[in-house]
Amino acid sequence: MSSRRRHKTGKGFPARSVNETGKTQDESSLFQLFRVTLHYMGTKIARIVLGLIFFVFGLNGFFQFMPVPPMPEGAMHLMGAFVESGYLLTLVKICEVVGGALLLSNLYVPLALTILAPIVVNIFFFHLFLAPSGLPVAILVVLLEAYLTRVNRESFKPLLKKR
Repeated sequence: MSSRRRHKTGKGFPARSVNETGKTQDESSLFQLFRVTLHYMGTKIARIVLGLIFFVFGLNGFFQFMPVPPMPEGAMHLMGAFVESGYLLTLVKICEVVGGALLLSNLYVPLALTILAPIVVNIFFFHLFLAPSGLPVAILVVLLEAYLTRVNRESFKPLLKKR
């Protein structure tokens, strides 16, 4: 016996196939369409939000158009060391701007995620240990990065191949 059976819908309506769960084929394809649309929109929203976060905060490192909130003493020492190095903070901000721009333009998204991954890890641990007031935003950034990495996992498979 087949897993599909014919179902009469009423006078004048064509019969529809019913799968083993009792749902008609129309219901299943509508659910699939909804799921694919939700996945597409969720990916697009996550990419744009993460791109905006890095692009705007990266540019803020150069143009200071947003005030820097007061930081705990340990966080100030670390940021001071970044500034005193003469290159590190500038390098991080350039990577943020480039990664954010790539995400916003939807070009080379796996490359953007690779560029931003070490920055995301440092943002998370910076807020976890030195400035806990920013931890909710850091967690959001980690989740967005993880979600987009999962969506683009096929692009990362060659990096994880054993030679």
